[in-house]
Amino acid sequence: MNVLCQFSGSDDKRTLADFIDAPGYYPAGRLDYDSEGLLLLTNQGWLQARIAEPRFKLPKTYLVQVEGDITDDALMQLTNGVELKDGLTRPAVARRIETPDLWPREPPVRFRKMIPTSWLSLCITEGRNRQVRRMTAAVGFPTLRLVRWQIGELDLAGLAPGAWRTRPVPDELLPPAATSPRHRRGTPRHGS
Repeated sequence: MNVLCQFSGSDDKRTLADFIDAPGYYPAGRLDYDSEGLLLLTNQGWLQARIAEPRFKLPKTYLVQVEGDITDDALMQLTNGVELKDGLTRPAVARRIETPDLWPREPPVRFRKMIPTSWLSLCITEGRNRQVRRMTAAVGFPTLRLVRWQIGELDLAGLAPGAWRTRPVPDELLPPAATSPRHRRGTPRHGS
């Protein structure tokens, strides 16, 4: 959170270079400046495109804290697709969850004594600008905290904030005709 998802180009904001020494690696997809969670890095252009391109419909799962006690009707709307200014979203997988065991957020989410909050898991297969925040707002439950937990089969389990690890490319991310060992050489690094 509060980090630009790029390695260069900011005088006043932190970038990935402040945390990761990975020459030749680039983010595959982005996180908003005020969001937290999983970011995949790769040194393979084809893999970066495969992860970031909406046409591949790679599922991305977010843990979302919203203002208010989310209703079944709102969850159904999210599941069916929500009309936004740039069109109807694809159907999502939305479900209410218990408060997840996450690291403390800095700065903390605003607290309002008279307004409850709730958590949901939201899995989408597209990546419009600030999409999750716009979807929850459209159904009447503004996002307070947004954590990308999973991309495809890669998730944050066991990773501390700011940590990273190297993993082999999951089969689901290989191009359909990828039988050559050269496609397995690129190893995505991912972290929070």
